[in-house]
Amino acid sequence: MDTWLQYLIIGIVLVIVCLIVLKLSKRDFRIEANKLIGYLGGKDNIVSAECNMSRFKVILKDVSLVNKDAIEKLGAKGIVEIDNQLKIIFGKDAHQLKKYIDDII
Repeated sequence: MDTWLQYLIIGIVLVIVCLIVLKLSKRDFRIEANKLIGYLGGKDNIVSAECNMSRFKVILKDVSLVNKDAIEKLGAKGIVEIDNQLKIIFGKDAHQLKKYIDDII
């Protein structure tokens, strides 16, 4: 009986540790969307935003306000600038970021 109880306690501890690790590794897209908006020059600088596959396309009033280094540190795999628009490659996270950005702007 003592061995069974020890295994039960070990099992419960392992489940709790796994849940904590999963919670800590989960990205908070609301925070990242707020940061991205700031790196794009603020919500007043964003004219429109759309998402296509893994790319996040945003049209801006003033591209010079963008902090490209910070966007890359946020997880962008690449940034292409064409006139007043940026195409930012975020991979599978692009749609999640777009969803939260739409709620903010």
